[in-house]
Amino acid sequence: MQVKHIGIIGLGLMGGSLSIALQNTSKEFYFLGLDHNEVHCKEALSLGLVDEVVQTLDEIKTCDIIFLTIPVDGIIEVAKKLHPLSSDCTVIDLGSTKEKISLQIPKEIRKNFVTSHPMTGTEKFGPTAALANLYQNKTVVLCDIEKSGELQQNIAKDIFTSIGMSLVYMDAKEHDKHAAYISHMPHALSYALANSVMGQEASTSIIALAGGGFKDMSRIAKSSPDMWEDIFRQNKDNLLESIYSFERELKKCRKMIENDEWNALNVWMKTANTLHDIID
Repeated sequence: MQVKHIGIIGLGLMGGSLSIALQNTSKEFYFLGLDHNEVHCKEALSLGLVDEVVQTLDEIKTCDIIFLTIPVDGIIEVAKKLHPLSSDCTVIDLGSTKEKISLQIPKEIRKNFVTSHPMTGTEKFGPTAALANLYQNKTVVLCDIEKSGELQQNIAKDIFTSIGMSLVYMDAKEHDKHAAYISHMPHALSYALANSVMGQEASTSIIALAGGGFKDMSRIAKSSPDMWEDIFRQNKDNLLESIYSFERELKKCRKMIENDEWNALNVWMKTANTLHDIID
């Protein structure tokens, strides 16, 4: 079997974990990495996440498959610089927003691209955060798949399936609306919760009293601000809609508590309980 060259642009959690997962499926891959962070490059090499670090996009463009695992603004910037590509090259982006990325890929290489969003991650970042099972038993959303070439579609499906992911297909605009509610808005809330507590509580009190519930809700506030700033910017309208929706529910809760409407509050909370009948 001929060795396939895999290019990974962005040697952090997502790119590093992808490399480990792919290495566990086949020994017929040779990994090239590109990252503007020199420390990440050295760590990725020492951890065996890549076989070689390159310095330019021209060196990556010769790969059979290229993964873009960088912040969403960077994905668009790199996509505009990849032309020309071999018709056999497959480029897969893993960005958390999809519509703007899908629309701004140059038309000359649009068939080379598969726009995807693996529904996985942690609050940690960098090559040392890479996990062998990050993608296992998770869902990946493939957006605007009809715009990708048949070869590229098949390669992306095979790769994601091989690392244990379930495939879901969705229009990019529809994806961004849903992602705002189930991913982007919760991150905004976690940042808000962390700042609210930090503004009111002494650090010693936080350490003494913070329990599992608070830690669970505030955990993703440790996520990279640079990455999430880009996501919030690209999905601004959908994010604002989801925040307004949350604010309406929080206002209901506040009014019921203010007015001693405990039975109504109980019913409201029971309705919320049913969410996990769907997702558990």
